[in-house]
Amino acid sequence: MPTLALDAATLTYDDEGSRDGEATPLVFIHGWTANRHRWDHQMAHFAPGRRVIRLDLRGHGESTGSGARTIEDLADDVLALLDHLKVDRFIPVGHSMGGMIAQTIALAHPDRVDRMVLVNSISKMTYNRGRGLLMAASTLVPFKLFVAANIQRAFAPGYPREEIRAYIGASAATPREVVMTLYSAMRAFDVLDRVGEIRTPTLLVHGYHDVQLPVAQMLRMAKGYPDAVIRILDAGHELPVEKPAELTVALDWFVSPRD
Repeated sequence: MPTLALDAATLTYDDEGSRDGEATPLVFIHGWTANRHRWDHQMAHFAPGRRVIRLDLRGHGESTGSGARTIEDLADDVLALLDHLKVDRFIPVGHSMGGMIAQTIALAHPDRVDRMVLVNSISKMTYNRGRGLLMAASTLVPFKLFVAANIQRAFAPGYPREEIRAYIGASAATPREVVMTLYSAMRAFDVLDRVGEIRTPTLLVHGYHDVQLPVAQMLRMAKGYPDAVIRILDAGHELPVEKPAELTVALDWFVSPRD
């Protein structure tokens, strides 16, 4: 796999698909403790007709390094990769934390974002007092238990347990420093009062059973978007792996030219 060396990190990425035609490249950005293979279904579907790029964020998957303290730091990494690949205008597709990265890019560089897709993502994590105390307390338990509890509840009821265990193992392999630092970064992320500045057409795709970032929080965010379309699917927080084909259909409709 190709890599890009950055400060204290090496990013592993895939750059595939057709360079013919005028289709805007798709850039897939995974979420917290995940990796670029969350997007396997979408990469296979879109590559025949357009350029598709995905990466492992620093410290995730096959990428190395740490040092990212904020969502803005991760956004800088994505832009550094796209600059390296000479990609100017693109369509970010971000899942969960990846959607936070996409919004950060859209706010800082609106000229580069053709349109945007946010999958199970929000602009601000909001908790009532009880949930907030529970989330804070969860960081005090052993690391593997912390990861397992968060990944387990990310899937809708009925999802195969053996597959969930595999995702828990992959997430727990992410370095502890990366996991905990970016957990704090997500909790601190807040652009809710700025989403009205994002003028690019935006697709918000969410799982009805998402308890990590509930639908109600997404709808609160959606009210601020000037040009947004909402799709609710029968899934939990891990839409790219729970309902990959349905997610691809929604993406295809949104990014394909329409009369």
